[in-house]
Order: sequence, then structure tokens, then C-alpha cells
Amino acid sequence: MLGHFCTGVTVVTGTSDGAPVGFACQAFAALSLDPPLVLFCPQRTSRSWAAIESSGRFCVNVLAESQRDVSAVFGTAGADKFSCVGWSSSPSGSPVLDGALTWVDCSVAAVHEAGDHYVVIGRVTSLGEPAGERPLLFYRGHYVAMDELDDRGWPGEVLDNLLTWQRQSDWI
Repeated sequence: MLGHFCTGVTVVTGTSDGAPVGFACQAFAALSLDPPLVLFCPQRTSRSWAAIESSGRFCVNVLAESQRDVSAVFGTAGADKFSCVGWSSSPSGSPVLDGALTWVDCSVAAVHEAGDHYVVIGRVTSLGEPAGERPLLFYRGHYVAMDELDDRGWPGEVLDNLLTWQRQSDWI
């Protein structure tokens, strides 16, 4: 039933002992504008999250529609994830993936246990400028393009409202 909820696809990145670390994450949302906070929910068994958590900071890369392959690589355990995608450092030093729609740099504000996942709350420290592409979406077990959803009779403004922010000025 929850597969009928359309989500954006992100890659959460950080560093561990100077090396880049990251994983694909659909459970991401804006939490607060004042102060600016976001949340995401990694699995408790995630080795990537454990490595990132110890640094106290992370970057959420919002994937563009053209980045299905990036999502697949970062969704695979044990893969050499950074060998197939270019990246640069965010202001905090976390990886910003080339081609990302935008990025949100954060410090870890709190981590709560929630069943087989954690709820991680991040304090937003800086934001990337949004690119002109559309977001990568996941719906009913598949990647979908916004056009595909529009073809199913969904009004475009509903899809626009699924994105929690559209401009950097909404945050800072």
C-alpha cells in the first residue's frame, strides 16, 4: 500500500577516515524552516550510515531524473560507489554528486531509534543551487518520470507540491 506514495530519490553522503561514503535513500523530508531541519531514515544495519554518523555531518544529494544509474549503484551494498560518479566537496567536506538536482549540507542534530531504522535529524548548514532538471521519482516499485505520472491524469500542481522546497530562499 505504501508503494502508492511517490517519493523523491536521494543519496546521503559523508566521509569516514577521509574516504567518501554514501547510500541511496527514499525516506527523506524537510522537517522545519525555523530552524532549517531535514530528516532521513537509514536502516539500523547500514554500515554506510554508521560510517557517516561518526563524522557528525552529511550531505543529501537530490537526484535528477537522469540519474537512475546513480541511484542503483548507491542502493547496492558493498559496491565501489564513487568509482562511477564524479563529485566535489560540500562546504562541510561531504561529497556533492555531479549532476544532482540540488544538495543539502547538514550537521547531525539528533538520531532516534525507530523500529529497524533510525530517524536522523539534520541541521541545514548550506544548500546547493537547484539545477533545471526534474527530480528522480520512485512510485509503485519503479522509477518514474513526472511525465509518466502526468499521463495517468494527475494534475501537474499536485506533483509540484510533492517537492518540499523549490528555491534556496525557502530555506535560508
